[in-house]
Amino acid sequence: MFAEKLRLLLAIREDPDHVTWNGRFRPAMEDLSVPPRPRQEKLPLWLGVGGTPSSVERAGRLGLPMVLGLIGGDLRRVRPVVEHYRAVGTAAGHPSERLELGISSHFYVGRTSQGARDDLFPHYREYVRPKPPTGRGFHISRADFDANSGPFGALVAGSPQEIIDKILTKHALFGLDRYLGQVDFGGMPAPMVHASIELLATEVAPAIRKELGVPAGPAA
Repeated sequence: MFAEKLRLLLAIREDPDHVTWNGRFRPAMEDLSVPPRPRQEKLPLWLGVGGTPSSVERAGRLGLPMVLGLIGGDLRRVRPVVEHYRAVGTAAGHPSERLELGISSHFYVGRTSQGARDDLFPHYREYVRPKPPTGRGFHISRADFDANSGPFGALVAGSPQEIIDKILTKHALFGLDRYLGQVDFGGMPAPMVHASIELLATEVAPAIRKELGVPAGPAA
């Protein structure tokens, strides 16, 4: 179903004024238009994946920018996944500039590294613990949480300088084009979320843009 819906979305992107479609999971469409039109000439699409080979290969074959969702583990272990995506995309004939990469993870920035981890841990533990009715999730110890917050851990949590360093490390490892942080989870109180976003806007993002020579402004 996901693959079919994606093909339909790509068809709409190619010609939003004249869409003819017939598939398994929705009624057929015959010469329909899909308003409103995107602001851009062509609607930009990024394909989110969890790291399975089939998802990574789908993004590469279609030549779509890929956003890789990371929950845990060592960042350096992800490099083969990224290289496979780009290899599949190149083999399919897509230019390298189309094979953009984004990474998404849980995000929290505090004034100090220890303070950020102390504040975040109970909320993160609550967020990931197994819950009914599916029982999906996992139990995490403080030691594992701290390791996952380290320089090469998937969790982006710490002081402003730690966050800057980690995002720049991702850029150096993968040639990262975009980073997306999930800023509100596990019942975090609103002031905590707001303070993290403010530090991102006033200290983290400007430093990263300066280091990489990226102008400030809205993403396309």
